[in-house]
Amino acid sequence: MKYPLARKAASLSLLFLSAASVPAAERQTLQGHVPAAVAKLNMQPMGRLPATKRLNLAIGLPLRNQSTLTNLLRQLYDPASTNFHRYLTPEQFSEQFGPTDAAYQTVLQFAASNGFTVTATYAHRELVSVSATVSDLERAFQVNLRTYQHPTESRQFYAPDVEPSVPTIVPILSVSGLNNYAQASGTHRLRANGPSGTGTGTGPHGWYQGYDFRNAYVPGVTLSGSGQYVGLVEMDGYYTSDIRAYETRAGLPDVPLIVVPLSGSSGYPDNNTNVIAEVSLDIEMVISMAPGLAGLYVFEGNNFDEVLGSMATYKGIKQFSSSYFGYGFDSSGDNLLQTMAAQGQTFFQASGDGDAYTSPIVGPADDLYVTSTGGTQLNMDSTGSNYVSEAVWNSGFQSPGWNLNGDVSGGGYWGSGGGVSSTYSIPGWQQGVNMTALGGSSTKRNIPDVALTGFGVWVNYFNGLSGVFEGTSIAAPLWAGFTALVNQQVTGDSKPPVGFLNPVLYAIGEGSSYNSCFHDIISGNDFWPGSPSEFNSATGYDLCTGWGTPNGANLINALEGYAGPIYVDFNYTGSSQDGSYNHPFKTLAGGTNAVSAYGTIIIKTAGSSSETMTISKPMSIIVIGGAATIGQ
Repeated sequence: MKYPLARKAASLSLLFLSAASVPAAERQTLQGHVPAAVAKLNMQPMGRLPATKRLNLAIGLPLRNQSTLTNLLRQLYDPASTNFHRYLTPEQFSEQFGPTDAAYQTVLQFAASNGFTVTATYAHRELVSVSATVSDLERAFQVNLRTYQHPTESRQFYAPDVEPSVPTIVPILSVSGLNNYAQASGTHRLRANGPSGTGTGTGPHGWYQGYDFRNAYVPGVTLSGSGQYVGLVEMDGYYTSDIRAYETRAGLPDVPLIVVPLSGSSGYPDNNTNVIAEVSLDIEMVISMAPGLAGLYVFEGNNFDEVLGSMATYKGIKQFSSSYFGYGFDSSGDNLLQTMAAQGQTFFQASGDGDAYTSPIVGPADDLYVTSTGGTQLNMDSTGSNYVSEAVWNSGFQSPGWNLNGDVSGGGYWGSGGGVSSTYSIPGWQQGVNMTALGGSSTKRNIPDVALTGFGVWVNYFNGLSGVFEGTSIAAPLWAGFTALVNQQVTGDSKPPVGFLNPVLYAIGEGSSYNSCFHDIISGNDFWPGSPSEFNSATGYDLCTGWGTPNGANLINALEGYAGPIYVDFNYTGSSQDGSYNHPFKTLAGGTNAVSAYGTIIIKTAGSSSETMTISKPMSIIVIGGAATIGQ
């Protein structure tokens, strides 16, 4: 049975699980739903949620064949594998790794038998969205939903008093929305009351806007994102008039905008200035980098699992961006990011705006399947036409009162987020970097992976208001727009999309073409007094800006080279030669003639060739099957 993403009432005809059918003792406990701060700070409840209050939740199911999936993900991004970039369709992923139809039916029956309203189902069967009263939730999960005073914010939050449990026959991994200890916020800051601009952009007061970003990072590139789509994680709506005014002022074309409203969103702005500003900022950055997009999808919802679950069903969108933290990222969210990587989709996540991290990093910035983006401070020439230099974005301490709505809690240290994960082990693609020498970890995931400008950007943000912003939320959507340019080129050359970028970014970073493909940020740091770890910029990778920022056509071509490398096999005996894995060239000369500048040649097997040649264009040559000898 197929389960397309669909909003629906609770009129599903389902079989009910009777209370007598499952003994009370046969239950499994679902971990991670009681905030750690409750026990750590010995918080005492202040009350209970009203029994009739309704909550929107996303029930996550576990994937099947996890070890096989992990191995496949490695192969999909390993040029030496026959599965390299042979992405799965959503249908293939569901068939091989998604929960079974029987498992999905069991969860739907559990929801119906407990009085939940099913509000959405998903084709990948990894989620079920529901709405339910507090009393029904408490009975179903055997918890009490208590209220507590938040330890750092002037609000109360709700959470279960114990970890929820369900019958063992019900395959549930997580229940997102069962507490609201963490509330999502965008990674940006308005500097409207700050000093006048002294930048070299074309926006008001010299701040950056529109084509400034293309002039800096893709000069001379005619690619515009034509035929490509970008998807944005958002919590609210936006004013179309703000976007069109920005496009007019910056001389940009109108890009089609498509809203996908999910739980907690009407699809229209709800007058939360700070959140709407994030939506406007994200949209305007994507359009600035990729003004020829076929469309820009805005996924609006208050539950991160639901947003990811919806995104994973849109196979036509190959690049996504998120500028939010505090969604309550969980194991179901990680599974959905793996789903997207297996489908050849790229996901950028802002690394955070608090300089060097205190532990732990707020997910999903450190997830293994996101490209974490830090921030820089860009310097262009006096005409705003040419890149000059960059440094780590670090604004230091900023006094309260600069945030939207006059938020007096806005004071603090602001700069590019970097640090070491307390959750994830170091991935294979990061192990070639000497992280210890940089102050990072040789055993845990380090962030960020890359960067883009995060300072001095002019935005039309709220119903006619405009101002200058800073934050890594500028960098993430700009990278999504840049990747749309890459995928436009590879699609035009009949090659697969670049997909999850980290393996190739680190391969390029550790290769001979690094300095041609990236602007290496070697000035600045992400120091602040409250962090136990502080990181300096460094030659090559660092924990302030990752590998740095994109250097135009060189990086685009290098990424295409990895998306569709040219294969050579000196021992190949077939007659058909097109440089593909199954029909490789028999000589290196065949490969060098066919590969584009900054592309990649892979010599498949050990062997030798007596040919001699002159190579006059930059390229990467990788030998994967043993020693290869070339020349007399």
